[in-house]
Amino acid sequence: MMLIINELLKEASVTEFNGSQGIILSSLWAKGEQTIKEIGKTTGLAKTSLSSMLDRMEKQNLIQKIENKEDGRSTIIKLTEKSKSLEKIYQDITDEMVIQYYNDFSEEEIRTFESTLERVVKNLEENK
Repeated sequence: MMLIINELLKEASVTEFNGSQGIILSSLWAKGEQTIKEIGKTTGLAKTSLSSMLDRMEKQNLIQKIENKEDGRSTIIKLTEKSKSLEKIYQDITDEMVIQYYNDFSEEEIRTFESTLERVVKNLEENK
């Protein structure tokens, strides 16, 4: 999946972020500012890799880290104006990816496939 996202980003001449960073940004676009722990849950990324990715993203001016006033032990991650301006591009790329994934699938096959995947994910989450 990441190879496809990175290839589509390259084709669209998007150099501001890579596919892994796009997953983090996607979570922030969808849910707004979040703690690192919340982003980790949403994306499935381990805290160590997530922390280093967020450091790079902050240097690239894609995210801003702010102190969590409710819990001084955690940091809140929020989007910058730069990353907000990239949301449409990323959405177009993920839409293209979905088209590639489901090429030649009927609507019923798509529903069945997605339903099965949801069950697999649920089973995996329950057995952690």
